[in-house]
Amino acid sequence: MENKQHETEEEVIDTAAESEQSDEKVDSADNVELIEESEETDQEKESLLAELEDTKTRLLRTQADFDNFRRRSRDEKAAAAKYRAKDLVESLLPVIDNFERALAVEVKDEQSKSVLQGMEMVYRQLKDALEKEGVEEINAVGESFDPHYHQAVMQVQSEDHESNTVIEVLQKGYQLKDRVIRPAMVKVSE
Repeated sequence: MENKQHETEEEVIDTAAESEQSDEKVDSADNVELIEESEETDQEKESLLAELEDTKTRLLRTQADFDNFRRRSRDEKAAAAKYRAKDLVESLLPVIDNFERALAVEVKDEQSKSVLQGMEMVYRQLKDALEKEGVEEINAVGESFDPHYHQAVMQVQSEDHESNTVIEVLQKGYQLKDRVIRPAMVKVSE
C-alpha cells in the first residue's frame, strides 16, 4: 500500500509539475496577448487621436464658413437696404427729364404761366423726395472727364477749355448715395 501511496504522491507531484509548466506556458501566452493588445490599443489611440484632430479641423472650417456666410449676408442685407430705391429712381429719371424739358419752354400768357408754376412745384417736390433717398445730380460742366460718372457722346475742339474737360451736359447724370444710377451724357473738349 505504501507503494501505491508513493506512486500516487509521485503522480500528484508530476501532475503539479505539469500544471506549473502549463501555467508558465499560459502566463507567457497571456503576456504575448497583453503585449499585442497593448500595441492594438496604442494604434487605436493614435487612430482616434487622428480622427479627433480631423474632426476639430472640419469643425473649425465649418465655423469659419458660417461666419463668412453670416458676414456676407449682413453686408448684402445692408447693401439692399442702402440701394432699395434704385429701381424706383431709375424709372423716375425720365419723368424728371420730361419735367425739365417742359419747364424750359417759354410761356407768354398768364394761364400758361400758372400751369408752369404748378409744374415747377411738382418738379421740386419730386426732386426733394429723391434727395431724401440719397439721389444727387452728377456735376459735370467744367469737370475733368471721368468715365465712371460721364458718358462722352461728342468730342469738340475748344481753345477755351483744357483737353478732356466736360464742356456741356446733354443729359444729366444721377447717383444714389455712392452708386452711379445714370452717367451724365456730355460733350468733351479735345
